[in-house]
Amino acid sequence: MTNSSAAVACLDQGLDGNTYIYISIGAVSFLLLVLLMGLLCLLKYRSLVRTIRELRSSEPTGSAPPKEAPRPPRPTLAVEEVAEGEQERAPLQRTGPNASSSKKLWKGLQQGPRFIKSDLNLMQLIKAGKEGVFYQARMTRGTCKGHGMFTCKLSKEGVRQKHVETEVSIMRKLVHHKNILQLLDWNTSEEPYILIMEYVSYGTLRTFLQTHRSHLSMDPELQSLLTIASYHIALAMQHLRSKMIVHCDLALRNIMVNKFPWEVKVAEFGLARDLTRMASRRSSRWWNHRQRVPLRWYPPEYFKNHYYGFKGDVWAFGIVLWEMQSFGTLPYPNLETSEAVIYHISIGHKNTNPEGCRPEILHMMRNCWLEPYSLRPSFTDVVLMLENIMENDADYVDVQNPQLLLQEEAEYTETL
Repeated sequence: MTNSSAAVACLDQGLDGNTYIYISIGAVSFLLLVLLMGLLCLLKYRSLVRTIRELRSSEPTGSAPPKEAPRPPRPTLAVEEVAEGEQERAPLQRTGPNASSSKKLWKGLQQGPRFIKSDLNLMQLIKAGKEGVFYQARMTRGTCKGHGMFTCKLSKEGVRQKHVETEVSIMRKLVHHKNILQLLDWNTSEEPYILIMEYVSYGTLRTFLQTHRSHLSMDPELQSLLTIASYHIALAMQHLRSKMIVHCDLALRNIMVNKFPWEVKVAEFGLARDLTRMASRRSSRWWNHRQRVPLRWYPPEYFKNHYYGFKGDVWAFGIVLWEMQSFGTLPYPNLETSEAVIYHISIGHKNTNPEGCRPEILHMMRNCWLEPYSLRPSFTDVVLMLENIMENDADYVDVQNPQLLLQEEAEYTETL
């Protein structure tokens, strides 16, 4: 019995030793397998990284072209907009980081001037303003968009390019109205800056009335003729209001005459402002004390609050009515200094009643000068009032068919 127990004990010890060896071998084998798989994964990862780097180095990056021999730039396609002999210097259209600057250059070429001052033949002086001079002119060769004769404005020295470009943008916005002097072409690339506008026969309305005062003052239909001219001016100002444009320089000297009184045209937009492009109607420009403005045509709110809006143009229209009735006399003729004019307007004084003015126009004139400015009529109201006056005049003046004025107009033409 004792021998059997000893044999069993020896067998158990042998089995425990073998089991330990087997477990040890299995553990070592498992570790080797894990190390082998890790090594394979590492090699695979490195191979994958190497492949990615090779692919990245072989494809083009951004706007940089593949490395090759440099090629000369090609001229742009719009050759007709580039001056002859400058085609090879035209900028190349690109889509890289400098694309925006290239587009600006391209835009400049497309809008390049089609004429310079030497191409103009200045024939007759129309008027000289503070910022520009108006002439009747023509091209030395050919025409300007089919116009043989036209009105030309040359800016004076010191006028900023941005100022003239603003004037151009406003005139382009006001196109296609019979009572606004139409812009045909312009050159703001070099001084003097030039604007070419449609031709007018008689220059400014102020000069026309002064020149023909003796004829007009004896005409029994004078008040009706002045009413018709006022009506066309009001139509132009109504159009400006619809486009959110404030003229800021409405005066008899800035109204052109092609055929009195049927074709009068508002001109000179050097001080005009487009309120759609301004953050507020109270523009900072009004605070510029060096800004030269026509004080005799400006409303009291400008001197009190540095404010000029649509009703400021209505005030100026009332001054224009007064000028027409007085044949181009300077407003407030008894005041000589700017200080006296500003004080006179600020304390509420008005121009005296012009001699011979019809009551309806005198009433309208006074309404245009009401204070506060919110009491003044709009240009739509002015147009309606003038239409009512013209309807009453239609008994002796045919507004739609001005045959009665042809003989008188021929007499006026002979005196020029």
